Amino acid sequence: MITGMQTASTNICERMGRSQELSDAKRGPVIGCHLCNKSIRDISWLLNIPRSTVSGIITKWKQLRTTATQPPSGGPRKMTERGQRMMKRTVRRSRQLSAESIAKELQTSCGLQISTTTVCRELHGTGFHGRAAASKPYITKCNATCRMLWCKARRHWTLEQWRCVLWSDESHFSV
Repeated sequence: MITGMQTASTNICERMGRSQELSDAKRGPVIGCHLCNKSIRDISWLLNIPRSTVSGIITKWKQLRTTATQPPSGGPRKMTERGQRMMKRTVRRSRQLSAESIAKELQTSCGLQISTTTVCRELHGTGFHGRAAASKPYITKCNATCRMLWCKARRHWTLEQWRCVLWSDESHFSV
């Protein structure tokens, strides 16, 4: 038999996404069920809310006697959307710039007083990561002459002779 509580509350929360937060109206029934001595598992099943969410709401209510969303910790963001766009444009224009030089350029162009740490964090957030280029040794004069001698020695080879050579630098791609 389905009670009025079950039918009204089953539609409170259709499967939530990871970043969604329950509204105060949806948190109320959780606390109501908790005060009626329902278990976390029962509340989760009744309201169709994940157990971890139910547990978090009850814990917050026990500690703060409220279920309202608290303001986030930390200060406001220093980097604005305009600053992020300018930073992206600067990095795309010249990828060799350091975080310090990007911070100085943003200070002159936007008037933003930001640290190099903030620049690094924002760059990581937008998908830019500093990478050291792989070092490739130059061809030495000795190696160049050895290559030339190898080529001259095989200059008159036939196609059948070349077919016997194993080419290790070839890559196969299927499109």
